[in-house]
Amino acid sequence: MTKFYFTAISFCFFVLAMGQKTNTQKTEQDAVKKTIETFFEGFHKQDSILMKSVVGDNVLLQTTGRNKEGKTMFRSQGIEKLYESIVNIPDSVSFEEKLTTWSIQVDRTMANAWVGYEFWLNGDFSHCGINSFQLINFDGDWKIIYLIDTRGRAGCLD
Repeated sequence: MTKFYFTAISFCFFVLAMGQKTNTQKTEQDAVKKTIETFFEGFHKQDSILMKSVVGDNVLLQTTGRNKEGKTMFRSQGIEKLYESIVNIPDSVSFEEKLTTWSIQVDRTMANAWVGYEFWLNGDFSHCGINSFQLINFDGDWKIIYLIDTRGRAGCLD
């Protein structure tokens, strides 16, 4: 009976510990998602200061897709170029990047978010793809340190 009692208690502690880990994981995933949502809030408001508040230093942005000839294209740019282009969009141009799907993985101080999107320009569909964010938790603050996206029209709006 004592062996059974000890095994049951051990099992209960294991279940409680796993539940706590799952709750912690969910909390961190929520924090990562909030970081990315804040980035896009700044993006849509054309507010580079808000965007910068959730981005690390010296971030590299990359994009890949296919050109009109079907050849793979790949481009890199520094984050400052994005800030500059966003704040300089004229008021006559409307744009929205709709985030459609989320998959977030967290391990200790590192996270990856795979986020589907549709991009709309002046009310018309432009393209869709995936944003892949890499984030680091700097002493309690999740910061985006790398972003690569895909772009295309095929398979969108299905």
